Amino acid sequence: MNINRFIPKCRPVSSAGGEAFSLVEVMIAVGVMGIMITGLYAGFAFAFAQIRRAQENVRATQVIEERMELVRLLTWDQVANLPGYIPATFTAPFFVDDPTNAPSAGSFDYSGTVVVADAPITESYSNNLKMITIQVNWLSGNRTRSRQMTTFVSQYGIQNYVY
Repeated sequence: MNINRFIPKCRPVSSAGGEAFSLVEVMIAVGVMGIMITGLYAGFAFAFAQIRRAQENVRATQVIEERMELVRLLTWDQVANLPGYIPATFTAPFFVDDPTNAPSAGSFDYSGTVVVADAPITESYSNNLKMITIQVNWLSGNRTRSRQMTTFVSQYGIQNYVY
């Protein structure tokens, strides 16, 4: 049995140092890594901004739908014959965290308007139809954003069947 085959053979170390990376190669690698990390950070920042904007849009839609459901429950007299019965302005909160917590630094209020107007039609039943527009505005970063929804309420519509 030859024991020499289990002993690793050592190579002589060269005096020129040909086994290492040069300074130029290391600097290029560091530069490429810096660009990759910067791109990764920018991607995460963009993704989180998009998520925040989507949350704000969903909450704005919820606020508008809530107001529309309140309008749906009103009678014709409350909509058409009692001016001021539907408040013209309102505010609704946006909570960054759990809504039961105190408002944090990222929370704000949506400001909204409700406009009750005559329907833009000329048919004979135009006196029996009202157009209701609900608009919500909010400040997102340094831009003002808004969402709007319009519906029609008829004197002989579905609200007569609500008990």
